[in-house]
Amino acid sequence: MLAAKNFLSPILQDIKESVVKSFINNNLSDIDEVYKALCEKYNNRADIDALKASIKGQILACMGFLAQEVDENRNLSEFAKDALNRSSAPRAGLSVMKSSCNACREKSFEVTSMCQGCVARPCEANCAKKAITVTDKAYINQELCIKCGLCATNCPYGAIHKYNVPCEDICPVNAIKKDENGREEIDIEKCISCGKCLQSCPFGAISYNSQMIDVLNHIKNPNQKVVAMVAPAILGQFGNDLGKAISAFKALGFDDVLDVAYGADHTSRDESKEFVERMSEGAQFMTTSCCPAYVKTAKVHVPEIEKFVSHTGSPMRYIAEITRSRYSDAKIVFVGPCLAKRIEAENDPNVDYVLVFQDVMAMINACNIDIALLETSGFDDEASLQSRRYAISGGVAEAVNNLIDGKADYRPYAINGLTKDSVKLLKKFALKGLDDNCNMLEVMCCEGGCIAGPGCVNLPKKAAVILEQYAKTGKNQKELDIK
Repeated sequence: MLAAKNFLSPILQDIKESVVKSFINNNLSDIDEVYKALCEKYNNRADIDALKASIKGQILACMGFLAQEVDENRNLSEFAKDALNRSSAPRAGLSVMKSSCNACREKSFEVTSMCQGCVARPCEANCAKKAITVTDKAYINQELCIKCGLCATNCPYGAIHKYNVPCEDICPVNAIKKDENGREEIDIEKCISCGKCLQSCPFGAISYNSQMIDVLNHIKNPNQKVVAMVAPAILGQFGNDLGKAISAFKALGFDDVLDVAYGADHTSRDESKEFVERMSEGAQFMTTSCCPAYVKTAKVHVPEIEKFVSHTGSPMRYIAEITRSRYSDAKIVFVGPCLAKRIEAENDPNVDYVLVFQDVMAMINACNIDIALLETSGFDDEASLQSRRYAISGGVAEAVNNLIDGKADYRPYAINGLTKDSVKLLKKFALKGLDDNCNMLEVMCCEGGCIAGPGCVNLPKKAAVILEQYAKTGKNQKELDIK
């Protein structure tokens, strides 16, 4: 992952805000001029063509298009017309802008000048493929090397360096690979929409296609109600005052704002019952089902574990059902930190659109809304303290345990972040059961939980502190009447 402090993130956010301003002020009619202005503003890259391709691709993504699936030679104004005339949400996905991809060199291990040509030669001794020879200096035969990294691990001088391809290295399911020209390409069928590749690319060559314009278009229609459902990870994303953040959504034009944590109370209730039933029937273990990136991982990449995944609906599903019952004709928008929720939404008839917090922040800034000056609002439904903690790793397992209340032996195990290694671990669990005789597996794709999702605005550790403080003000779920 890129460090939180970098020069790329503010550029991408500026592009997003510029597109929203273009919609608000000119209904995207000046989008080609916006593109030219952004290219002039960020004209600090040696490869000008790559710079222009990156900015154009990001503008396309802001308008809802997957760059690798459209004709990039068309003018942005033509795409703008298509975006404004869309009647339903564009198919969600992640996309590589080939023209701005750096075509990074293949992953490899190479010997640096720090090599001392030592007598012990642990690099050579530990290479199973005999790819290393040492004379006055170690040499790696790249044709024999299998990139296991044992040479680098065992070198006492740290003289062997690993060269990464950031997006490929971070993808937990190997869904991004080089094409015949050495540029990256995402297999959308394999992709779990975790967004890790997007977060790791230092060239801004990977984007997600936002649904901002679609939502803004509906908000602009005075005859159309638009309702937002905000995930528990909202704490700390728009300042420290949740009440003012809710007011910011209403200032944007949302007719109501519902708490997804209230839906999480329904998930905890049903998942605890399901766990007790499965254990009484002799099941080895059960896994959570809240994280859509994990659910797709299980379905596509680890089918052996799919039978252990809970059938209980996610908090989004439950709150969407509640929202639809209250606003039958409204456009319902889930707002959270997660790109993978868009996959889940495509299979949920009660969710029309999905935005991430970065989208909403761009909308707030483009509309010149000062959150600090707003009055405080609140949710109509009261969520428990356990469900407010769903956004933190371990929170789901704790909430379920709270309602099991001794009705079954409950021994949780957590996978805190999906990686290549944890996907292998899932396969092992499916075949051999959980470690330490555990029987409940919580899987969070993002390390730390949803507060570290790719759509977040604030740093995870800061957001976690604010979320924990807020959670403590809630009631225990056992005290609430969840219907």
